[in-house]
Amino acid sequence: MQSYKDFDNGIIPAWCPGCGNFGILDTFKKALFELNIEPHEITLVSGIGQSSKMPHYLKCNGFNGLHGRSLPVATGISVANHKQKVIVFGGDGDTYGEGGNHLLHAFRRNPNITLFVHNNEVYGLTKGQASPTTEFGRHTKAQPFGALSEPLNPLAFAIAMDCSFVARSFSGNLEHLKNIMKMAIMHEGFALVDILQICVSFNKVNNFEWYKDRVYEFKAEYDLADKLRAFEKSQEFGDKIPLGVFYSSARSTFEKNMPIIKENTLVSMQNFPDIKSLIC
Repeated sequence: MQSYKDFDNGIIPAWCPGCGNFGILDTFKKALFELNIEPHEITLVSGIGQSSKMPHYLKCNGFNGLHGRSLPVATGISVANHKQKVIVFGGDGDTYGEGGNHLLHAFRRNPNITLFVHNNEVYGLTKGQASPTTEFGRHTKAQPFGALSEPLNPLAFAIAMDCSFVARSFSGNLEHLKNIMKMAIMHEGFALVDILQICVSFNKVNNFEWYKDRVYEFKAEYDLADKLRAFEKSQEFGDKIPLGVFYSSARSTFEKNMPIIKENTLVSMQNFPDIKSLIC
């Protein structure tokens, strides 16, 4: 590859001008280029939402699935060919709402998958109703009396479930985002990166200025495998919002736990295991 722009497929993104998705898309291409990853070496999987249009705009393998159902598909792809870099893109609604149950079990299984969540604290595709990360009491077009549920803390959730890589970045800090993306992609195991992102159309509160006044980069002064310290750090969100790697631990991956694909990929096998005994 000569340039990160070699990942372009010629399709113009259908996002609102000023959307944080543009920066995430551009930064992701740069991260792949700097890691010397070729388009044929990755598979992108997504569900439904503005962020989930990412496979539409990149020259590589892609699968655009159902709302909240990207992780089961990604896990299947990784099991079939664990030599592929499998990367999932989703929004806060797609991932933490409709896909919450699948996310829980991905934490448990630890497949070798990278998950990038575009977290704009609102459902952008379906015109602005509260999402799982919308703050309590926030008024939207669908919640005229305010959001009635406490917001999900995705980092605390991930750390509590021993997700093997947990990080946060911001679509307005592209150099930091690129470095976090590179670390997450190269991590062996399930990696969650929560990307704070502005929605210029439906979230007028958490805009660029709001985040600029609050976000800061941090480098953990504790052992990244220290779950209690990481969990404590994950509670910091408000006047100050830390960006960085919160937690990382070495765990055996879901794929490595499967003896049948320990030596070779499933797709490369000429003689598949006999499954007749399983069929009644």
